[in-house]
Amino acid sequence: MTHYLYQSQNWQKQLSDLVTDPAELLELLDLSSDALYSGAVLATEQFKLRVPRAFVGKMQKNNAFDPLLLQVLPHHLELEEHAGFVTDPLGEEAANQLPGVLHKYKSRFLLTLTGACAVHCRYCFRRHFPYQENLPKNDDWPDIKQYLGQHPEINEVILSGGDPLTLSNRKFALWVERLESIAQIKTLRIHSRVPIVIPERVDDEFISILKNSRLRSILVVHSNHAQELDDLTCSKLLSLATAQITVLNQAVLLKGVNDNADTLVALSQRLFEARVMPYYLHVLDKVKGAHHFDLETDKIDALYTQILAELPGYLVPKLVREIAGENNKTPLYGHATF
Repeated sequence: MTHYLYQSQNWQKQLSDLVTDPAELLELLDLSSDALYSGAVLATEQFKLRVPRAFVGKMQKNNAFDPLLLQVLPHHLELEEHAGFVTDPLGEEAANQLPGVLHKYKSRFLLTLTGACAVHCRYCFRRHFPYQENLPKNDDWPDIKQYLGQHPEINEVILSGGDPLTLSNRKFALWVERLESIAQIKTLRIHSRVPIVIPERVDDEFISILKNSRLRSILVVHSNHAQELDDLTCSKLLSLATAQITVLNQAVLLKGVNDNADTLVALSQRLFEARVMPYYLHVLDKVKGAHHFDLETDKIDALYTQILAELPGYLVPKLVREIAGENNKTPLYGHATF
């Protein structure tokens, strides 16, 4: 199902007209459960509801277990305390070298350009991240440039957040130009969920910025379910591939959302129709508030065994977990102790 009224608007208007009230979200989907509403109200006090109307338009009405709805609807289970589920599961506080700078891996570092997102995914590992203390300002650029100069091993910069594609094209291009001015930087990677939830964000100007940059551009989108990938979304993703911009997808294994082999196989196949390559399949980061999405190790291993049997190797995403302090993502398939 697609609400074409929403898709006729430009992306800036969609971004400024998000659904932020649980009551409205439930009303749009013909869900009148008092339990769903009361739980959502409590959970949204800790982590606000934000979801684009076009993304709501992809959800099934009168279905409280819709896989897209489960990713965004605040739930009372988020308020529970569980051992091992913490506010900083990836140790990013220790990796936060300068405002906006997270340096966790040798050859690349990450810039959190904004704390804003088009959608608040309830399993977000940065749902507790102190963005306001870490957003790089124009005055911080000389320090960032100096940091890069002190680390000649860095050749790739990852733009993240928040979501860097909530920025205007003008602000986004400014950061690209800054990075282009540093000879050691060869690759620009952008991590964004916006092309999935507001596909109109992939406009001609954005494509031109990437296409005309001297940097090799990689856009890593985030889709967890084939239902997210309607025809408009796929056409926008395909336009990036047509412009010779590499597009990859990372997904997160989520209980109730995509925890069966048929769903994961369909996701990889639908991505490939849009010329997007499956990249990572993340085991859930143990962030406080997301325990109800977690899966048992045996089930994860069984799921991955099934998709290996059903998909050609090039459509199988790498099953990984990020462990704080490690030098790389940790491959998991076949490991009994992940």
